Amino acid sequence: MLTGFQVSVFSATSKTVLLRWTRVSGASSYKISVAPKSSPNNPIAFATFGPNTVLGSVNFLSPNVEYKFTVEALDNSQVALSTATIESSSAPETMDPIQTVKSKDSRTLIVEFGLVTGANQYIVRVQSANGFHREYAVSSSPAEIQSLTPYTEYTLSIMAENSGGRSQPSLPVTAKTVLPPPQFSSTSSPSNDSITVSWAPVAHAVQYTLSLYKLGSNTSVKHNTSNTYMTISGLDAGSLYVIRGSAWDVEGREGERSSYINQTTRPPTPTSVNISLVTSNSVAGLSVYWELGQEVHGSIQYRVMSDRNLTCNTTSSSCTLSPVGCGEVHTIQITASNEAGPSYPSNPVMFITYPCPPQSLALAESAEGNCTLRWDTVPYADSYTAFIKRADGSEETCNSTSNNCTYHCECGYTYLMSVFALNQAGRSPQGKVLNHTTLPCCPERVSVSAVSTDTLEITWTASRGAELYETRAADSSEVILCNDTAPVCALSDLSCDSPYSVVVTPCNEISGCNRACKAHTKDTAPCMPTNLMLNPKNSSCVSVSWTANNRVATYTVSAVGDDGVHSCITSGNSCDITDLPCGSTYEVSVTAANAAGQSLPSYSDSLETEPCCPVNLTVDQVTQAMTNVSWSHAKGAHSFITSLTSPRGHARCHTKDSHCLMGCITCGTNYTVTMEAFSHSGRRSNCTYQGFSSSACCPSGVRLYRMAGNALRVYWRSAGSSHSYITEMVGASNNYTCTASPGENSCDVDNIQCGDVYNVVVAPLTPEGSKVLFCPQRLYSVTCSGSNVGTVIYRGKRSVD
Repeated sequence: MLTGFQVSVFSATSKTVLLRWTRVSGASSYKISVAPKSSPNNPIAFATFGPNTVLGSVNFLSPNVEYKFTVEALDNSQVALSTATIESSSAPETMDPIQTVKSKDSRTLIVEFGLVTGANQYIVRVQSANGFHREYAVSSSPAEIQSLTPYTEYTLSIMAENSGGRSQPSLPVTAKTVLPPPQFSSTSSPSNDSITVSWAPVAHAVQYTLSLYKLGSNTSVKHNTSNTYMTISGLDAGSLYVIRGSAWDVEGREGERSSYINQTTRPPTPTSVNISLVTSNSVAGLSVYWELGQEVHGSIQYRVMSDRNLTCNTTSSSCTLSPVGCGEVHTIQITASNEAGPSYPSNPVMFITYPCPPQSLALAESAEGNCTLRWDTVPYADSYTAFIKRADGSEETCNSTSNNCTYHCECGYTYLMSVFALNQAGRSPQGKVLNHTTLPCCPERVSVSAVSTDTLEITWTASRGAELYETRAADSSEVILCNDTAPVCALSDLSCDSPYSVVVTPCNEISGCNRACKAHTKDTAPCMPTNLMLNPKNSSCVSVSWTANNRVATYTVSAVGDDGVHSCITSGNSCDITDLPCGSTYEVSVTAANAAGQSLPSYSDSLETEPCCPVNLTVDQVTQAMTNVSWSHAKGAHSFITSLTSPRGHARCHTKDSHCLMGCITCGTNYTVTMEAFSHSGRRSNCTYQGFSSSACCPSGVRLYRMAGNALRVYWRSAGSSHSYITEMVGASNNYTCTASPGENSCDVDNIQCGDVYNVVVAPLTPEGSKVLFCPQRLYSVTCSGSNVGTVIYRGKRSVD
């Protein structure tokens, strides 16, 4: 037997099995034998096929029976070259048609059929007119046929299948899928009581049905339309609605229902809106609160809006708009929003904030002691309250519905003033504080006194509110000002002999000066006399004149010197001063006086009287040709010219001292002694004194001659015979004198001690008997010759010591 011959079941039906085998070389035919598995030795059917056939079927079998199939490869002699067997069942018998077909959805049909014994599964064959062909394996009834095309007519048949194969298809039935569900393109809530739904058109649909029910409610509402959109009104605000839809075809069949979609209506409009003004951390805001609506679904966001671009958001029933300012008008609306959108805005509510503080505060003082505070009115203010606080702590308030307020004010106080505007929302913030200081009070106890000829001293008691005092003195030609912080002022450089109006004006930096204070009148002292002229009339009298420019005045001329004051008084412009002593210097000035005071002295002029002559004058002869003239002090004398005058000549000296030496004096001559005394200004006094006689002339040619014994004779030549002469010899141990009577020219000296050197002087004697001291000395040596005088030797002349 050949090996490798194989057989398999290619297909099977309830009455036919188609076998497939491999080709066997040399085979001329193939024979199939069929026997029930239960009696394999009793074949019930045979079939023969040619050598070129590898597929062959056996027909007229019983459905759903297990068979044993034997295939033999036969040669020409009908001898089996090879044999192969296989066991297989026939397919179940043909089923009855599908009992019912209904749509589960637009793409699914549910089929119901009778079950067949021996079937492992069932095959549902689905066909459509457009060539669609598909088989679905199902295990039982009912079964779902999925992935179909919506709104399409199908032909359905069913086959039973076992391990051997499947039965013939049953008789077909016809079924049509329903329309697909509408595909919602959008849902929205255009208002808080409506929902709008739109969807894409469904082919072949003639009508649509929408079903809505409110979450938490058992009520469902259906609405039909032929459009592809629908707006459903009359719904509850802020509620969640569950929505689904379906399409209807022309046969009146409802198509597949869509999936559920959720849509919330917009929240209810807030009501009962109330507004109040609040302040937090010095920032003002508007607290807006309202009543919440009925029970609503989900989270509600509230947005409060002002027409002044202020907003706030909240999930509660109140919200604060901040910041707000003064004098603002807010129109406020509230919108509630949820996932569906905003509600209608609430009815607008207008709210006016507190007014702004008044500006341009100004104060006006009146003479009656009242002050009027004014300000600019501000919008939305119903009334105003002014607060006035004085520097001493006292306070005052003033209420007004206009733009001013009057209160009592006093001079010299600082007032702090503020004005508040009020309305129903409250009081304005504090605006600008007006710091006003009233005019300072006028000084009291004003005293004006002259402290000098051109200066007035003004004193007063310090006045309230004054920081500075302006003192003003005015006459017909000028105004003098003095500013000081002390209650005293000196106005100088005033015009003399002039009536001044003096006003003390108190001032401060804030309010200025009080110009309403009264004036005080005061005359200045008379003017100083000018152009002083001195005209000496004699040595003890001088006439004084001047220029006077005063209205009424008495003039006093004063000559002030070492001996005191000499004066004269007049109402004119000249007078004489008498009894002036010699040698005096005076400063002469004129002073004017009247009820207003005394003027400055005029510029003084110096006056010198003639100097006094010295009371004592002495002429002392120093040498034969020179005298020393001295004199006592002479008052007022500055220099002196002293003269000695004789027919034989004169001597003169000019000195500032009280003595002088005069040479060129002729001995033995009578002189006239005169003096001129000069003052500093050159005034001169001529003085005459007792005459002076010069001393006798000293002798000349003095010689010593040796005499007998120890005597010497002194000889000289005299200039005249009216004088006596004295001779003096002064040695180391002995002194000798001798005297000659008038007319004689020698005298003898006895008992001379020889061997000594002697100073020898021969001088005339004055009438009073005194020696003329300025004659020269001569030096002689007296030698000894034994015990007697020897030779006398002249050794020279010595001047007077």
